[in-house]
Amino acid sequence: MKLFDLLQAVDVVESWNKKNIDISGIAYHSKKVAPGDIFVCIKGYKTDGHRYVMGAIANGASAIIVEDYQEGWDIPQIRVEDSRKALAALSDEFYNNPSKDMKIIGITATNGKTTTSFMTNAILEGHGLKTGLIGTVKVKIGDSYEPSKLTTPESLDLHHYFAKMRDQGITHVTMEASSSALYLKRVGNVDFDIVTLNNISREHIDLHGSFEEYFESKSSLIKNAGPDKWAILNLDCPYSSSLIDSTQAQVLTFGVERRDGHLACKNLDLSTGRAKFTVEIGRSFKVGNIRYEPRSFDIELSVPGYHSVYNSMVAISIGLLCGIPISTIQESIKSFNGVERRFEFIFEEDFKIIDDHFANSGNIDVTLGTLDFMDYNNLNLVYAIRGGRGPTVNRENAETIVKWASKLGISEIVATLSKSHVTDKDIVTEEELEVFLEVISDAGIKVQLYEELPQAISHALKNVGDNDVVLLSGCQGMDYGAQIALEQLHKLRPEIDKKRLFAPLENRVAGII
Repeated sequence: MKLFDLLQAVDVVESWNKKNIDISGIAYHSKKVAPGDIFVCIKGYKTDGHRYVMGAIANGASAIIVEDYQEGWDIPQIRVEDSRKALAALSDEFYNNPSKDMKIIGITATNGKTTTSFMTNAILEGHGLKTGLIGTVKVKIGDSYEPSKLTTPESLDLHHYFAKMRDQGITHVTMEASSSALYLKRVGNVDFDIVTLNNISREHIDLHGSFEEYFESKSSLIKNAGPDKWAILNLDCPYSSSLIDSTQAQVLTFGVERRDGHLACKNLDLSTGRAKFTVEIGRSFKVGNIRYEPRSFDIELSVPGYHSVYNSMVAISIGLLCGIPISTIQESIKSFNGVERRFEFIFEEDFKIIDDHFANSGNIDVTLGTLDFMDYNNLNLVYAIRGGRGPTVNRENAETIVKWASKLGISEIVATLSKSHVTDKDIVTEEELEVFLEVISDAGIKVQLYEELPQAISHALKNVGDNDVVLLSGCQGMDYGAQIALEQLHKLRPEIDKKRLFAPLENRVAGII
């Protein structure tokens, strides 16, 4: 592509050495620059891409996009106000606007983004559609997939994925939109058709500065939707419902507790931990040539938890907006068995091992709330302390655990720093550890602290009894927990059939060595 054609996508403030050269690619990481690429200098929290111009040019960059003029270079140099915004626009233009050729579904929430995305994908696939999926666990392109590095990829990578999907004939893409991705413009120039904000609670406060800024980032997905799009909003969440009049998009509302939306949940039965309920279409609405009149239909979930009801209501809403027959939605929801590390049962015999990502206070609430529905003797909580998110998140996580402690009989926690199982960005800082231990200790709860993940899991397995639950909880630090636990269990109980024991790991992406 010619440089001048590519630059039509951005607002150029000024430029130097401007020549209409051929551009063979785009890069924002100097080490990934190939000859003929245009290098975009991104200003990040920990580093500044402008510092790596020399390395980018040494690797063959033929032009650079900057926010600050760089002295001493004779290649085309283009200054923009916001290089992150420019990266998204350039990427979209370079790949010929791929998101416009597919139906893009953007899902944001503090909790449940991943499960809702997978549940939605199951409904779309149940209708025989060729789908893509982008999120925390993996990037799926048709029948192939790869592990995810970020919940929402950087804009260049995102539009590249879209281009691959379009070229493979994919028609529907479901993607998670994290608050950081929205704030950092990673979803810039994505042509979303359906957007949804299911819930919001405190998370990434140290990144955003305040809860208000966090909500502003989340809500931008809804507020920026155009009049030909759809926004799905949860009436039970005051933050979600407050956006009804803040978007140009057509709005579809639902509620589990409230009954005045387009969709309502009735006759909810959670006695087994797995929900059965009736969806009532209380208000008629039209999508294209399809008109939905008031009626009701039954839903049965195979995944446990009250939170799964909300996730499924979003997925059902998306299915209806995509014109999926109600019978297909019912069948797909019932056959959906969940997502790895989302209240996942990895062992169910004389005791249970449950694997959960336990990301934030809201997620911890719904996870421990689901356990409260279950019958068991003792809860053995193994927690990988969260690193790299700041002390506020760790304090709130600890306070939420304390809130449930007496109700669930938690008098001791096995905690771990998971030092050998996290990357640099997820290392637990001294301040994060200190605030966690302070809150837990002040509540009179004993902490068995281990630096390494295998030691912590070994402690729990050696002390587990009949009808107990071992909860492997935590985000990145616990990703390898399931594999470690099952390998240790195999050594402790070699009589258990190995194939059956390791079956939960067969299709796992996260934490496989």
